[in-house]
Amino acid sequence: MSTATAGRVTVVPKAYDLALWLIPRVNGFPRTQRFVLGDRIETAALDLLDLLVEAQFSREKRHLLHRANLVLVRLRHLVRLANDLHLLGARRYEHFSERVEEIGRMIGGWSRQQRARSAASAPEELREDVWSTL
Repeated sequence: MSTATAGRVTVVPKAYDLALWLIPRVNGFPRTQRFVLGDRIETAALDLLDLLVEAQFSREKRHLLHRANLVLVRLRHLVRLANDLHLLGARRYEHFSERVEEIGRMIGGWSRQQRARSAASAPEELREDVWSTL
């Protein structure tokens, strides 16, 4: 298995582990926040997992990876809000932040790989035109 393939495959289990860790924490939120903020956090975590699984099996990965990155940013902000509302402890927020940082790096690397791959597979005339305009 190549390094690129290994990196691509490992981001899905990382996103799964994040959702698995995050959902019980959200279920512990007070009732006033569980059904608004908690639901959005759960939805974002599951959307992230869905997009990464879909990208893993899709030929058109770049758009899905871009969307996954946007969902990851949204998830970061939602959990930061939960932390600022004192719904998470400092250690839990730190754990979340480390996991999200790692997933973000992996998505970014996978996206760069896909951009390089699509640039390399472009017809020679198009590649020359792109470089001549810079």
